[in-house]
Amino acid sequence: MGQPSYQASNAIIYLTYGAFLTTGVWIAWLWRGQSKNDFLAANRTQKAIPLALNFIASALGSGILFTYPEISTIAGVHGLLVYALASSLPLLAFGFLGPIIRRKCPEGFVLTEWTRQRYGVIAALYLSILTLITLFLYMVAELSALQQVITILTGLDGLWAVVAECIVTTIYTALGGFRISFITDNIQGAIVVGLVILGGITVGVETKVDRSLVVSSDLLGTSLLGWQLIYILPVAILTNDFFISGFWLRTFASKTDKDLRIGTSIATVAVAIVLTLVGVSGLLAVWTGAWPGDPPQEGSIAFFLLLEQLPAWVVGIVLVMVVSLSTAAFDSLQSAMVSTGSNDIFRNRLNIWWIRLAVVLVIFPVAVVALKSPSILQIYLVSDLVSASSIPVLVIGLSSECYWWRGFEVVVGGLGGMLTVFIFGTLYYGTAKDGANLLLLEQSLYVSDWSAFGAFVAAPIGGLLWGFGAFAVRIGAQWLLAKAGGHRFDAFDHLPPADPSLYRRSRERSSDDNGGEPVTTARASSFRAKFL
Repeated sequence: MGQPSYQASNAIIYLTYGAFLTTGVWIAWLWRGQSKNDFLAANRTQKAIPLALNFIASALGSGILFTYPEISTIAGVHGLLVYALASSLPLLAFGFLGPIIRRKCPEGFVLTEWTRQRYGVIAALYLSILTLITLFLYMVAELSALQQVITILTGLDGLWAVVAECIVTTIYTALGGFRISFITDNIQGAIVVGLVILGGITVGVETKVDRSLVVSSDLLGTSLLGWQLIYILPVAILTNDFFISGFWLRTFASKTDKDLRIGTSIATVAVAIVLTLVGVSGLLAVWTGAWPGDPPQEGSIAFFLLLEQLPAWVVGIVLVMVVSLSTAAFDSLQSAMVSTGSNDIFRNRLNIWWIRLAVVLVIFPVAVVALKSPSILQIYLVSDLVSASSIPVLVIGLSSECYWWRGFEVVVGGLGGMLTVFIFGTLYYGTAKDGANLLLLEQSLYVSDWSAFGAFVAAPIGGLLWGFGAFAVRIGAQWLLAKAGGHRFDAFDHLPPADPSLYRRSRERSSDDNGGEPVTTARASSFRAKFL
């Protein structure tokens, strides 16, 4: 196998982490006078290109080296293109919906803040819990993927790479918060795009395709799964992106709506290209005879089986790419979780040092769960199913014409969507146990029947039906109460103006958290002028 030596592998991995740590700490030092609000968010400060690089870095991760080559080995070019487009095109939604939500909630920086103002505390806490769970699962999936990738590529124990990444990202994220995550993602996003292009060219040059296998593999045609994924993946990924606070932090960080639209458009194209290039490795693994191998291997490791046929220096490039991908995705999730928790649970009242401590404490349960190496795809799918149930009933409130839609409907609809999936699974399989297993998508997405497809139809449609049912119940109850109490029926009155966001009030207190007015060094001002 073209595998770097033990010494070379360690040098590549830990020198890359060292470079990111040094860069992150240096930038944090330049920003050492930032306020608590700058630590949590960066509203209306960023131009299009930095936004694009950040969306790219946040949308990827080392897990793509498993999932996209795998779909290529199962559903061929058809499935790969659907998956790549379904993963990238939802980024455009932030360019479209972001300006709407910013106008409705100008002082917020996460979706849950708009939810609180629009629907009230209960619905906001419900969405916040789902958001924090999703971020936790994504952090677990990223570390789990990293551990497996390092072990497969180098033969080293991936545990120590996980430990190194946790230490590196926790240090600079705790010191600098979202601002540092944003700046480092600019660097890491550019590195990732460059390395993917370089790696793609290298693999293309070094790989020897057997034309007979191209014909016999039947991966150039269409498939049932490929057609099913045209519906499943857009629904799953688009709705799940609403739970990723890192995307919303970057949406609110855009300087203008134009910057946001340009940034998300560039990111969409770049992410689609990157994911397609990575996924093509699965096709090449089949067409070179590297996969399925003898004995047959899972499609999720097709990328790594292909690398076995390539020189060691190619694996070295991939190692740097993996560390960059994982670090960029992980620090974004860390800062997003802390910003979301501070806003939703503590209403931005915590002192900045308690927030920094939270960055450190969050990492321990994430690392413990990740080291058990759970299924990466299954983690994503469970999260997708929850979001497919909850987001359709939530976004109804974005329309000013639907002012009568309330938080009660959002919560009942979201929970009802999951119940509908269970009911569908029970009817489809004939047992309640199998219906419950469908909630966890135990048989994965790539099955030969219609169970996964049905689950992703049942979740949003069931959620909407339960939501409108809850609406009818609420309206009926309010009418009866009005009639019995002899007062006016006001269920269809417009909502009163929302209370001002505590984000504004915390901004007024931020100077107290730092012992006075925030002081920015001359070097930091110069750095911002050049790069921000």
